[in-house]
Amino acid sequence: MIKFLFKGLVRDKSRSMLPIIVVALGVMMTVFLQSLLSGVIGDSIETTANFTTGHVKVMTRAYYDNMSQLPNDLALTGVDTLKKSLQKQFPNMTWAERIQFGGLLDAPDSTGHTRAQGNVAGMGIQLLKSDEEIDRINLRPSLVSGKFPSKPGEMLLSDDLFHKMNLKLGDKVTLISSGMFGDMAMYNFTVSGTLHFGINILDRGMMIADISDVRSALNMENAAGEILGFFTGERYDNKKAKEAVSSFNARFAGSKDKFAPVMLPLAGLNDMAFYVSYSENIQSIIIMIFVIAMSLVLWNAGLIGGLRRYGEFGLRLAIGESKHEVYRTIVGESVLIGVIGSFIGAVVGLLISWYFSVYGINYGDMMKGASIMMPSIMRAHISLTTYYIGFVPGILSTVIGASLAGIGVYKRQTANLFKELEG
Repeated sequence: MIKFLFKGLVRDKSRSMLPIIVVALGVMMTVFLQSLLSGVIGDSIETTANFTTGHVKVMTRAYYDNMSQLPNDLALTGVDTLKKSLQKQFPNMTWAERIQFGGLLDAPDSTGHTRAQGNVAGMGIQLLKSDEEIDRINLRPSLVSGKFPSKPGEMLLSDDLFHKMNLKLGDKVTLISSGMFGDMAMYNFTVSGTLHFGINILDRGMMIADISDVRSALNMENAAGEILGFFTGERYDNKKAKEAVSSFNARFAGSKDKFAPVMLPLAGLNDMAFYVSYSENIQSIIIMIFVIAMSLVLWNAGLIGGLRRYGEFGLRLAIGESKHEVYRTIVGESVLIGVIGSFIGAVVGLLISWYFSVYGINYGDMMKGASIMMPSIMRAHISLTTYYIGFVPGILSTVIGASLAGIGVYKRQTANLFKELEG
């Protein structure tokens, strides 16, 4: 039967060409949009994870409750031991210590008096012993002038604040902030380089220094505000993150100590729950849109094609076929059309997706002045889902369209079909 239906479609291109083209175009767009949106949303989530939240974040309960205030007096202590414990419990994850802080940056003149000041939001990360954090945060493209710190006491400053304070590379500046024990902390740094992120909130006054210097500055020996965890070689997986969170938090479930560590997934931080949920459901949204749109088009195509085939239907009924058998062959043809069109559309869509995954679209100029963290290059992301997602709307829409159009066979009287055959 399949061979018979296939020959019919090949010999009568007028009833198969248009549906195949419609299906191929729809599947191509489905595949491309799925890969593009997954890439853009996924990259945005990864950018936020790398810079701020991690895939999971460990902090004290008290720190979490006051996170907006960057309360380093509520930071984690004994982080060396805690980090080793995390690495042992979750060997498939990489862990990074971070210290977030705020303060005032003071630039002295030649006599030692203040000549310029600026507010800074600072971050202490591993800069000297490893380039892992530099690459994770993608700082290399953001470096405008100077170099990355190569020795203790050096730091990076946002280019906007650097020029606002009329600084020069190599200038000494003093960070005035609050220490871990609530005391005033003052520490001298040397500006080794400047950064430009293209995001207002960061370019206004961002300072990045090696975490060992920040610990010395804020009296936070063997302490850190946060420990961020990242799945090794993987994108954020909400299911895996929740499993890790449940496993870790179970160890401290009975503790009432406000300084006990607590782990949270990315979806539970920085209002990221909506973006994670959206990324998880984007495939369903795309499939639903294209199934509805393509079903309507193919329904109309089926109705038009059915009008010219009533003579054929009359002949088949005359030789003893039932209306049910005629209807089943119409649906069977639609499945073949869906498979052929879906295969063509999927191949073309994957080729386009591959091109955009490699080369991408640079829209950095459009993101200038943005207040959210977004990658400057829009790239598609090809996953296992990308290979088969197009077949769902491709086959489903043709079956729905043919099923709706084929109902007309039941509404027609056999005698009318015979008359059309005679005509």
